[in-house]
Amino acid sequence: MKEIAQIRLENARHLAEQAGGTTPFAHKVDREPTQMSRVMGANPSKNIGSRLARHIESCFGKQAGWLDYDHSRDHDANVATTAQPIRYHRYPVISEVQAGKFSECVVPYPPGSEDHYETTDYQAKGPAFWLEVTGDSMTAPAGVRPSVPEGTLVLVDTGIEPAPGKLVVAQLDDSNEATFKRLITDGGQKYLQALNPAYPLIRINGNCRIVGVAVEAKTKL
Repeated sequence: MKEIAQIRLENARHLAEQAGGTTPFAHKVDREPTQMSRVMGANPSKNIGSRLARHIESCFGKQAGWLDYDHSRDHDANVATTAQPIRYHRYPVISEVQAGKFSECVVPYPPGSEDHYETTDYQAKGPAFWLEVTGDSMTAPAGVRPSVPEGTLVLVDTGIEPAPGKLVVAQLDDSNEATFKRLITDGGQKYLQALNPAYPLIRINGNCRIVGVAVEAKTKL
């Protein structure tokens, strides 16, 4: 069985081939080519650590953990036939979500009102958008996962059925206020739960609706 360091190295080299070489790869991940050569060159002197791996995934629109999975069979199949291009999808960043308390979030959004777009290889089942997390209510204690700290971009898919345990964006029925929390049930009662235990549960009693489910997160270093 391959070690995680070898798997990350092979996947990083594969991404570098797609990017056109180590130098274009380094520019894409905002690193110096010499630094990348030390971790993925012919004779690497360092391994690709977890933090760098997550950064590379984010820059290439990959889901967290993609670099840790052995894709050699996929790579071999592409070489044996015809290399298939990765299809990316663009979704708008429409506004911020206040993770610590309810705040304004315009949904649905009028065309042309988007600030900018972010890309991903995730194909949404319904209209989707990115929202930036602010505040610390979704920052879990150290060592606890998942944790969604301030500054993280979360991709919200409105076409997914919200289920208990999912991270969701909920919107008040009578306003444009929304919050980003985990949906849970207890004794038949639904609640919105922060990942930070310092924040209280928010009881759902007909005062809000679920806008969508968070399916991906990006954190810029």
